[in-house]
Amino acid sequence: MSKTAFIYPGQGAQTAGMGADFYEHSELAREVFDGASRLLRLDMKALCFEENEKLDITEYTQAAMVTTCLAMTKVIEAEGLKPDITAGLSLGEYCAIAAAGGMSAMDAVKTVRARGILMQNAVPAGKGAMMAVLGMSGEEIEQVIGRMEQVSVANYNCPGQIVITGETEAVKEAGERLKEAGAKCTVLLNVSGPFHSPMLREAGEELGKVLDTVPFTPLQIPYVTNVTAEAVEDIACTRKLLKEQVSASVRWQQSMEYMIANGVDTFVEIGPGRTLSGFMRKINRDVEMYHISTWEDMEAVLSRRKEPC
Repeated sequence: MSKTAFIYPGQGAQTAGMGADFYEHSELAREVFDGASRLLRLDMKALCFEENEKLDITEYTQAAMVTTCLAMTKVIEAEGLKPDITAGLSLGEYCAIAAAGGMSAMDAVKTVRARGILMQNAVPAGKGAMMAVLGMSGEEIEQVIGRMEQVSVANYNCPGQIVITGETEAVKEAGERLKEAGAKCTVLLNVSGPFHSPMLREAGEELGKVLDTVPFTPLQIPYVTNVTAEAVEDIACTRKLLKEQVSASVRWQQSMEYMIANGVDTFVEIGPGRTLSGFMRKINRDVEMYHISTWEDMEAVLSRRKEPC
C-alpha cells in the first residue's frame, strides 16, 4: 500500500520571502504567522518576508523556519494532501511532530524560539565549528575520527555527504586527516556553533526544562526521530528524544531508508529550498519526490496527485 511522508528541512534552508505567497493567499497561513508574531512579540512577516540580517541568526532562524513550514502545512492539508508519517531534519523535527499531531503549531514555535536562544549561547563564538565532508561514507569517517577527542559526526545526510562537528581546531585537524584518507572535499560551514555535538549537552539539559512545560498530545500518525532513525508512536518518548537531539547525530539518511523499508514511496518536502530533495536523489531515486516552497509549487503538486493513473 502506498504511503506518503511529509519531510521538513532544518536550519540553513531559510530564505527571505519564504511563506509570503501563502500569507497572501490563505487565511490559515495568516493565522499561523500572526499567531507566532503575537506569541513571540516578533514581526514574523518582516522576519520571514523581507531581506534582513536576523533571519540568519539562530535564535530567530528557528522560529521563522517552523512558523513558515507549519503555515504551509496547514494549507496543504486543508487542500486534501495529508501524510501517513512525518520526519524533519534537526529543527525540522519540530514541524514533523506538530504535523503528526503531537504538539500545536504555536507550542512548536514557542519551543524552538527557546531552543534557538539556548543553542546560540551554548558555546562562545569561534570555539566550535562544523564541516561538510564529501566523498566518504559515514563508516570511513568514523574510522578516521574515532580516536579524536572533541570531534564527532553531526549529520549523516546522504551517501557521500556527512557533516562533522566539535571544537574548532579539532574539526580543522579532522578535515586534514579526512582529505589524506580520501575525502574529495571538506568545507567549513558558516554556522554559529558546533550543533549536534557533545558540546551542546548543557543546552540540551536546559531545553529539557522548557520541554517539561510543553503540552504534548497523542500522535495521530508516527514521526521518525533523528536520534534513532526509527518511528515514534508514543508521544511520551518525545521530550527525552528532543532533549537528546541537540547533541546527538542527525541520522537523516538512515531515517529515509527506514521509511522506505516500511512502505513509504512518496515524499513531500515542505519548506524553503530543495535540500532534502537533493539528499533523496542520492539515497533512493525510485521513490516519488515532491517539493513545496511556494503557492505555485503546491498547486502543481496537488494537480499531479489528482491526475489519473
